[in-house]
Amino acid sequence: MGQVRKPAVAGQFYTGDPVALSKELTDFFKKAKKEPIPGKIIALIAPHAGYMYSGQVAAHAFKLLEGLSFETVVVISPSHIAYFSGASVYNGGAYETPLGTIPVDTALAGKITDQDKRVLLSDKGHGFVGMRGEHSLEVELPFLQAVLGKFKLVAIVIGDQDYATCEALGKAMAKALEGENALIVASSDLSHFHPYNEAVRLDNIVINHVNSFDPDGLHKDLSSGACEACGGGPIVATMIAAKGLGADKAKVLNYANSGDVTGDKSGVVGYMAAVMYNSTANLNKEKTKSEAKKVGVDLGLSEDDKKVLMDIAKKTIHGKVKGEKLPEFKVDSPILKENRGAFVTIKEHGQLRGCIGYIEGIKPLYVTIQEMAEAAALRDPRFPPVTPGELDKLELEISVLTPLRKIKDMNEVEIGKHGIVLKKGYHQGVFLPQVATEQGWDRITFLEEICHKAGIYDKNCWKDKDAEIYIYSADVFCETK
Repeated sequence: MGQVRKPAVAGQFYTGDPVALSKELTDFFKKAKKEPIPGKIIALIAPHAGYMYSGQVAAHAFKLLEGLSFETVVVISPSHIAYFSGASVYNGGAYETPLGTIPVDTALAGKITDQDKRVLLSDKGHGFVGMRGEHSLEVELPFLQAVLGKFKLVAIVIGDQDYATCEALGKAMAKALEGENALIVASSDLSHFHPYNEAVRLDNIVINHVNSFDPDGLHKDLSSGACEACGGGPIVATMIAAKGLGADKAKVLNYANSGDVTGDKSGVVGYMAAVMYNSTANLNKEKTKSEAKKVGVDLGLSEDDKKVLMDIAKKTIHGKVKGEKLPEFKVDSPILKENRGAFVTIKEHGQLRGCIGYIEGIKPLYVTIQEMAEAAALRDPRFPPVTPGELDKLELEISVLTPLRKIKDMNEVEIGKHGIVLKKGYHQGVFLPQVATEQGWDRITFLEEICHKAGIYDKNCWKDKDAEIYIYSADVFCETK
């Protein structure tokens, strides 16, 4: 594997205890609202202070990755303790955190450094100066481990943050990452140690440049001192790369500063979470609809039955969101009156917008669909409630479930046919059958990811004696427009 970069700030910027760290990250994600992003996510910006200060802001960025899968994540940070020219792409074999070891994507790292002589394979900025090690790249990694599970890493630390270096790195990444299933993360805090109101003024200049997707203007204002960001270079390089990879929009998701956390507003540090995306990419929309036809089983629902259920779901969502009185739904088909488990999934521009269901049949199917449609639209804790302006953009999917069946042989799990439920102590996780197909997971990855979904960091928890695995199938169908 080669050299492993050990954690430098575990126990300082974040807890070094893996169990406590997993719980802290889970709490951050629960409190963060997931903003619907209408397109393909290319890059994120996240802060890098101690978790007690900036962790909640960072969670707003990383929460967007729930349900997504990336083979490689490129993380770019500034250098706070080592001084060197250019950009240093880590030449070791892995980065380690209390949550485990992340292997370096050596092939992609080499591909990036092949593009420009100012971007070098090196350990500069990645090692230790005395007892100190760079924190700004490391602190992003546990968030990524918690939300993505398995991925490979390209770790980049920028020495000089001059425009030439930022442009060289940005263009090198755009060329090297073309066609790759990769994400870029820029690590940066904003202004440092100004009084609260002055900090907000300075930080709003950065925020406006990010929302305008203007790397040149941002670097110009950073260079002149009109605004501040210790990771301004990583942000600019990431914006250049994201544009080269097709991103046409950027959006700031959350902002706060240390004064909002501690109450001391005499000298604060600013934190921002942001995303860059391709708003024209139909990335998930067509894939999801076509893949949905390939998963699940036929449970005897006729096309008319499906139309009735979809009509109930749609009218319920529209009525509840608009605050209107709903009609009393009546059905004639006997199968719609059977007690069945079911989920209603809402997507917007191909991105998950809400998904809630009953895993077991406790109410008549048509009643379950009505209740779960309302819950998915208004009460999924991962998202803000659906607004009237979103209604015409929503895509609905219904999954009608078979009863659960407990298994001991994991070879019984069939990708594309089975959903799974993991129960372990007070932890529980559920995946619908279509999730593994949409994400391209094999059986082992499916089982590893259900551990994460249940809030358990150990990806092999499904092997534990006290872990219970249940499988089920579903008849999955989408709204036709």
